[in-house]
Amino acid sequence: MRPAFLHSLLDLAEHDQRINLVVGDLGFGLVEPFAQKYPDRFLNIGVAEQNLITVSTGMAMCGKVVFAYSIANFPTLRCLEQIRNDICHHDASVVVVSVGCGLNYGALGVTHHATEDLAIMRALPGMTAVAPGDPVEAALATRALAKQARPAYLRLGKAGEPRVHASDVVDFQLGKAIKVREGSDVTLIASGTMLHNSVQAAERLADQGIDARVLSMHTIKPLDTGAVHDAARETRAILTLEEHSVIGGLGSAVAETLAEFNEAKPPFKRLGIPSVFIREVGNQDYLKNCYSLSVEGILRTVTAMLETEGVRQ
Repeated sequence: MRPAFLHSLLDLAEHDQRINLVVGDLGFGLVEPFAQKYPDRFLNIGVAEQNLITVSTGMAMCGKVVFAYSIANFPTLRCLEQIRNDICHHDASVVVVSVGCGLNYGALGVTHHATEDLAIMRALPGMTAVAPGDPVEAALATRALAKQARPAYLRLGKAGEPRVHASDVVDFQLGKAIKVREGSDVTLIASGTMLHNSVQAAERLADQGIDARVLSMHTIKPLDTGAVHDAARETRAILTLEEHSVIGGLGSAVAETLAEFNEAKPPFKRLGIPSVFIREVGNQDYLKNCYSLSVEGILRTVTAMLETEGVRQ
């Protein structure tokens, strides 16, 4: 996702003089093309995330569209007050970019795990929160957020995330889910890095006679409530999947929507990380497996959910 984001940003900058990139002394090996081509629109602020946000806001108040780039939870939790009071309060055109979402930095431990960020960003007034599901969505999200030119949070994987969409031509709209797969038995609503595993799980479920719909809910705020309502009416169970705490992120947003929807109340479950500091040590895939976020974990969860609720026929 990270290369897709930076390639898109470089292309955007060629056609839009407002585009600026501000980094927190990282991204080397990928940010150099932007810095070399547009040195007057690139700024390395150093390891000072609060300053990263404040300077970016000042630039935005001068008419620029600024992408403020750092890793994991550093551009969010470390400088939350600046995001709230500077970016959101002033409705500034700053996109806070977090690279290495969820458990990407696995073995580095909880200081580098970004597992509460969406909950916090989603709570801020005026903030758009986006977690693309593959490199195609990452590129399209970058373009959409630049065009929107308002406070936004872009949550990216670090590198090597598999491509889900076969074509670059995808109907990507902020606030609108993408239906990746049709299905009538269960709806898997995935955000970010969980999209690929959800599609793989849906294919395996089909072998068991379970017809799974897959939605890429790339925008957590504003949420596509219409797609959630359709899933509640048209499928017999709903499962949300996110590489994030089950509190406050995608699962909570969908749960809130379902709680206020009176036409249908299908069985519903959130699959994510419990409200804990992760003590296990390992890479991203190992940690995802620990919390049932692997393909096998999704299969076990869906099967148990349908059987327990008496949904499977």
